[in-house]
Amino acid sequence: MTISKLLVANRGEIAARVLRTAKARGLATAVLRHVAEQDGPAHLIADEVVMIDGPTPVAAYLDIPQIVAAARKIGADAVHPGYGFLSENAGFVAALEEAGVTFVGPTSETIDLMGDKVRARAFVEARGFPVAPSAIEDDDPASFVERARTLGYPLLIKPSAGGGGKGMRIVREDSTLETEIATARREGERYFGDGRLFVERYIERPRHIEVQVMGDGQGNVVHFWERECSIQRRFQKIIEETPSPALSPEQRDEICETAARIARAVNYRGAGTVEFIYAQDGAFYFLEMNTRLQVEHPVTEMVTGFDLVAEQLRIAAGEGLSAAQADIPQTGHSIELRICAEDATADFRPAIGDILLLDEPHGEGIRVDSGIRDGRKVTTDFDPMLSKLIVHGADRAQAIARARNAVQNYVILGVTTNTGYLDAILAHPDFASGDVSTGFLAEQADVLTAPGEDVSTLLMAAAALSDQRLVTDVMQIPEMHRKMGGWRN
Repeated sequence: MTISKLLVANRGEIAARVLRTAKARGLATAVLRHVAEQDGPAHLIADEVVMIDGPTPVAAYLDIPQIVAAARKIGADAVHPGYGFLSENAGFVAALEEAGVTFVGPTSETIDLMGDKVRARAFVEARGFPVAPSAIEDDDPASFVERARTLGYPLLIKPSAGGGGKGMRIVREDSTLETEIATARREGERYFGDGRLFVERYIERPRHIEVQVMGDGQGNVVHFWERECSIQRRFQKIIEETPSPALSPEQRDEICETAARIARAVNYRGAGTVEFIYAQDGAFYFLEMNTRLQVEHPVTEMVTGFDLVAEQLRIAAGEGLSAAQADIPQTGHSIELRICAEDATADFRPAIGDILLLDEPHGEGIRVDSGIRDGRKVTTDFDPMLSKLIVHGADRAQAIARARNAVQNYVILGVTTNTGYLDAILAHPDFASGDVSTGFLAEQADVLTAPGEDVSTLLMAAAALSDQRLVTDVMQIPEMHRKMGGWRN
């Protein structure tokens, strides 16, 4: 099939990133914009901006009938969902299929299967792939609590329909099990409209390793190696890297091929990620499959040289995979930092404000995927992630050094960000040695979130030496912004 016009049903940095590749492929492009939303990079890149409305901005981006109607109205052949919003909504895919519009991603059946953690786990386990011992509520609701107890502590409770770490609870003592189950059930109902649960044995000090896969829907699947995503705050990833410092070459081959086999088993089409829990003894267990492009996909692009969005568009157009497994390298080391509008010294409270000055780092081995512009507002209408800072080095040590230099020179004045917090993580000796787990940030919370020195004077001095425009702009910033210190910029 031919794709001539692409609608990106998303916003922010991911919309801009998809649009750049689509335009490079010669496609006509369009992107959504809520009526109350300021223009961003994506709206300047797209050939056409489609206005959408709803009771809230998020509600508009989740309005399936409105978005499908918009795609048909503008004559879009295909829709790219980005990540988040409707990217893993089987109903959205089915509606597009019915309207004759190509979805850049898997089939609705695949999304429906892998989006249900219980069904996905059962599918994987039935085919002999490793899963952690578990108890699934749907198997026998009346005995669920007792079956959970038999697994032994600690336990991890998860909503069956969950994602993004929401609703997950760790239970270490029997006395709190029933209370935590009740809490998890309420959160599942709140976030996903589904209170069904399952429990699995919690792996102490686990690492989170995922594998990027790509399939053509005809049984052909390749992997683009692994990513380590263990640096998480409240189950939300904030730093990702590849290769994982935990894996030997033999383990890397094993976990990557396991992911590819899982994708082949489901006859996967498009980009997807198979996620694993990696134990201290080297064992690994299937966690879930995300049937979309991941936030952290740029680190994979940096070490392989492949444009994963271009691969998605090729497959959606029926062109198939562009490379065999032997042709996909893993060169050097890459790290991604998620730049968020939040205050690390105030329990990561979301931050708002006007972007008075934006000066993003650049140079060898540095990439910034940004969703913000000078002079625009940061609100709480959407996720607090503003941009992604990605670096590449010949090895991990060089990548860390480049990441620290880049994040220290990432200037966003007018809104509090987590750049200082990210730098503190990179500087920690345990991160440098690769001795981390998914609990690392919680274990080191007091060290990593300690208030820093006021850096406004240093910022002014650096600006004076490097950029007269920056000096002029900073001098015009009101006192309340100019005196920001610590993690704020």
